[in-house]
Amino acid sequence: MNPIVFISGATSGIGMACARRFAKGNYDLIICGRRQNRLDELKAELEDTYNTRVFTLSFDVQIRQAVFDAIDAIPLEWRKINVLINNAGLSLGRDNFSTANLDDWDTMFQTNINGLIYVTKALMPLLQQNQTHIFNIGSIAGKEVYENGNAYCASKFAVDALSKSMRIDLLKENIKVTAIHPGAVETEFSLVRYKGDAEKASAVYNGMTPLKGEDIADVIFYTAQLPAHVCINELTIMPTQQASTAHFNRNN
Repeated sequence: MNPIVFISGATSGIGMACARRFAKGNYDLIICGRRQNRLDELKAELEDTYNTRVFTLSFDVQIRQAVFDAIDAIPLEWRKINVLINNAGLSLGRDNFSTANLDDWDTMFQTNINGLIYVTKALMPLLQQNQTHIFNIGSIAGKEVYENGNAYCASKFAVDALSKSMRIDLLKENIKVTAIHPGAVETEFSLVRYKGDAEKASAVYNGMTPLKGEDIADVIFYTAQLPAHVCINELTIMPTQQASTAHFNRNN
């Protein structure tokens, strides 16, 4: 039996890159997302390209009962999960605190914080049995704030704190916890943040070579292969041309 990786938010960006990397590395996959059509397309691609097994779960991580119902229904042969990648997350808007949309804030908190908690808690009985390695996808925005980052930064600071507390709480159960904090990664992230404005989304990466989802996936895969006695607690991963949330070396 191949080891099994469970990936939330697998239908785009870092999650999809992780699915491809772990499939290439001879893992079977449980891939999750809201868009069943994308899950079906990715399943077909992975099974055809890598001759691996893929199981799909379609649910919204914001809805607690939907998360627990979906995970409770995982068949017996898929319940020996070795790696969990909590990737589902998003940013909405880049507005000043005084003018920001509260609905955007609610969605970010519900997805980035509660969604991570719901998925992990629902899976906990399986994680305890299998001494799983948990990866939480945070952000450089969870390490330092920036202008108009407000609620998004707060949600990613929470991911950082949750990851540290999970590492301590799960220590006696031999469950590894690693937080991954990327800088600028060119995915659908900016397009979602700017609500479909492709020009604004593209401008985020002007004059630089950003990270790709595959870069983050490679690091996660490597970290998951380390010996049982080795745990990397957290990694901050930046493009060479980015040193912080505010410091870039952009080409003229």
